[in-house]
Amino acid sequence: MLAGRYRSPTSEDCLFLNVVAPASRKRNLPVVVWIHGGGYFGGSAALYDGNDLIPQSGDGVVTVVIQYRLGIFGFLAGQKVHDGGVLNAGLLDQQFALQWVQQHISKFGGDPTRVTIWGESAGAGSVIQHVIANGGHTRPPLFRGAITSSTYLPPQYAFNDRIPEKLFTDVVEQSGCSSASDALGCLRQVDVNTLGQVNLNLTGGQFFGTCTLVPVVDGKLITERPTELLRKGKVNGDLVLAVTNSFEGTVFVDNSTANTVTAENYIPNLFPELSRKQVVAASARYANLGAPIDQARAIMSEAIFICPSYFLLRAFNNKGFKGEFAIPPAHHGDDVLYYFPHAIVSVSPPWNNTEFTKNFSQSFMNFVLALDPNPEWDSANTLPHWSAWTEGGRG
Repeated sequence: MLAGRYRSPTSEDCLFLNVVAPASRKRNLPVVVWIHGGGYFGGSAALYDGNDLIPQSGDGVVTVVIQYRLGIFGFLAGQKVHDGGVLNAGLLDQQFALQWVQQHISKFGGDPTRVTIWGESAGAGSVIQHVIANGGHTRPPLFRGAITSSTYLPPQYAFNDRIPEKLFTDVVEQSGCSSASDALGCLRQVDVNTLGQVNLNLTGGQFFGTCTLVPVVDGKLITERPTELLRKGKVNGDLVLAVTNSFEGTVFVDNSTANTVTAENYIPNLFPELSRKQVVAASARYANLGAPIDQARAIMSEAIFICPSYFLLRAFNNKGFKGEFAIPPAHHGDDVLYYFPHAIVSVSPPWNNTEFTKNFSQSFMNFVLALDPNPEWDSANTLPHWSAWTEGGRG
């Protein structure tokens, strides 16, 4: 791993991280580790400048932005990968980075006992994976706080279930390894550019708005489905801040299907392992919610992003905060430019209001500083009190 500022071109030689510390050289500062999104098949640490977060904390944190393997390089699964390779390699890359932080962040002024992990979209999904990693008993602990922006939790199968095995077969066939006696060994000899094209083929051929190469239940790092471990309250960390956008699902639903889509044909494409009875029951819940295209958008929003945030909050037993980003159009990703203003060059936030931007972005850093978005280091911050989330109350 490389400490310091590093920006690399697209490459599978990607296991780098960037560390940014305040110029004041203060010591024993809280640490925030950012995990980028991109559906586990895209995105890059190079898009996010840790310098953006420093002023939002009053020069009070050290930031770390990490990289990890993606697509078939990071999340190819199946029995043969289990037997002769490594499952969830992308998550293990992230875990290695978190272990590196524990060992070395003090050299940059950071306090390894006050680490918060934060991610958006698949980065938020990654946060969930680390929250429930090792059955909630990761030792030694790698973080104390967890933040999810657009809490992302698509279907997560056992490594040798039907769908992961089908994906492995597709990769083998498209890589020219079908006739090999050792399919995994053959894949290791395939040119990386060929594998890159296979990666694009798989991601381009999936159902609109879905990602298929995602974490699996591997029986080791991820011992059960995240929903089960969250239901049992088996979590790493002390507190959580979960933020979702009002209309997460809009950009993930194909607008060209507005005249043809129905909930009953949309749901089984999103959750292909549901029974017919389950599909009918789920469809009935959305029957009176606007046009069919609006139903599909709501299903995607709630099933993949919004409901998982509540699973997470319940798992922490009322030790957390819930927020909703509602600035129109409040689509997936619209919040990112408020805390990473340089993530997309020459693009401004949806509502470029200085007071809101300051209040919103500082909330995350307040949580990193104090595990609470309310203690304000900036006297000019006008954010109203943020109530803790409870099952029966608001927040």
